[in-house]
Amino acid sequence: MEHLSSFDIQPRVRLVFGENSVERLGELARELPAKRALIVTDSGIVGAGHVARATAILEAAGVEAVVFAEVHENPTTEDVARCLEVAKACRIDAFIGLGGGSSMDTAKGCNFLLTNGGEMRDYWGVNRASKPMLPLIAIPTTAGTGSECQSFALISDAQTHHKMACGDVKAAPRIALLDPVLTVSQPRGVTVCTGIDAITHAVETAVTNKRTPYSRLYSREAFRLTVNTLPIVLAEPSNSAARGQMLLGAAFAGLAIEASMLGAAHSMANPLTAHFGTTHGQAVGLALPHVVRFNAQAPEILALYHDLALYAGLADTQDSANIALEKLLFRLQETLETAGLATRLTELGVDEESIPLLAKEAAGQWTANFNPRALTQEDFERLYREAL
Repeated sequence: MEHLSSFDIQPRVRLVFGENSVERLGELARELPAKRALIVTDSGIVGAGHVARATAILEAAGVEAVVFAEVHENPTTEDVARCLEVAKACRIDAFIGLGGGSSMDTAKGCNFLLTNGGEMRDYWGVNRASKPMLPLIAIPTTAGTGSECQSFALISDAQTHHKMACGDVKAAPRIALLDPVLTVSQPRGVTVCTGIDAITHAVETAVTNKRTPYSRLYSREAFRLTVNTLPIVLAEPSNSAARGQMLLGAAFAGLAIEASMLGAAHSMANPLTAHFGTTHGQAVGLALPHVVRFNAQAPEILALYHDLALYAGLADTQDSANIALEKLLFRLQETLETAGLATRLTELGVDEESIPLLAKEAAGQWTANFNPRALTQEDFERLYREAL
């Protein structure tokens, strides 16, 4: 019988879910209460018409909307600095993070600096903001990062390129507004990579050494929703019901991350992004099967993967834990192939000579601390070689 970990959970994000629920943005902003909100987003979201719609809804409710649409993928300290200039000049009293994880991370990063001063590196870690922060409404237009349910901002240092995880309970969105209709406009490539990211979040959070009975509820449901629905979304991009399941699954995975953190697949992915420009979803998705097989060498973790495969309907009740593991690994690999993503590192331009550097950096990633099996640099070298 598994020993149950103790936990102390204080839900801090209100979830509002439903098709066209973005129409409630004005009333929700007024409840904060907000009078002048900064919409933090990117040019693609502007082009899709989502910013104009959000602005109109806010202004109809008497909330002035200011727009910062210069967010870039994997935001840096420079992106946050530019956003901060606009926030200061307009004297805002609330943030709206509209877009993917990069928009929400930029909004959170700007919130740290606007309310508490200093630089992003001052908040690298957990709960280092001493003053209250402005309310944030997070509106994801992708189903992937789960940032709408998390208190962390992932911001890269523009000089060193180190990705800083800046977390504080005050930085968590007050409201996550989940409207599946907003995700229909995302390109196939974005749907693929964010969907794979959400699946990886579900699998990793299910087994981390910080997992709890609470976090596993979200991990299991997130995995069931995402792994079974992503193929449907790819085949039927306009299927709003499937889009809704992916969006909710990604949010549940975000709640699981908040409670249990992530593992070695994310540790392997960040160096690939830094050195080879590999999209995050591609990187974590490729690494995940190798990490799962490594972790499954521990009987307790193998049992958790068995449970995950059963819950998602990937394995039958009569299957042994090892058979269930193989079915889980097959589905993860199959999902990568169905999505048209690379399944070997050589397809991404990675060579044997790069492995020692990648492994050294992976071993230094903060997520490695939460992997259920401890890894050395040599372990990471072995995993990268297996994936080569």
